[in-house]
Amino acid sequence: MKVKINIDGGSRGNPGPGASAYVIKNPEGKLLAQEGHFLAHCTNNHAEFTALKRAAQACLLLGATELDIRSDSLLLVKQYLGEYKIKNQNLKELIDQIRQITENFKAVHIQHVPREQNKEADALANKAMDAKCDVGCPPAPTNTPKTKINSAPAAPARQSAAIKTAQPKTGKTGQKKASKPKKGPQQLDLFDGF
Repeated sequence: MKVKINIDGGSRGNPGPGASAYVIKNPEGKLLAQEGHFLAHCTNNHAEFTALKRAAQACLLLGATELDIRSDSLLLVKQYLGEYKIKNQNLKELIDQIRQITENFKAVHIQHVPREQNKEADALANKAMDAKCDVGCPPAPTNTPKTKINSAPAAPARQSAAIKTAQPKTGKTGQKKASKPKKGPQQLDLFDGF
């Protein structure tokens, strides 16, 4: 399965509080997963690299085989492709972890896009920074990945503000009506509920 991914990261203060975010869609544009991860203290570059790492981990859970990644960070794209050197030791370690994860995919394409073409991931990162907590809908695993990852695992699945709880309906008598469960997975809405 091929997926389209937009990633972004930022830091207020550089270094300071920040967030990384990704939005994953299928080729038809159906939203598969979106997460913004709050980072208490980081640089812009660390947030950008963390977004790429978490997006790759999420794609493993989704069972993706080919990644089409878009980032508005030219530095991240050039460093991932090996066109620019990475001087910071922490970023070197992060890129090594990312490369280990991406070895599990048939193909990985990454490109730089203007900020205007990355608004969804940018907005999600800002929502995580504003909320000072993780936001979004993590991927629903389609299979158990058998991968060679020596890095920290993806954050465990959790309920977030985007997952709504159904309220019971009441009839004319004021008694609760039993609601019919919806069949199959429901389409996510971008930033729904947060």
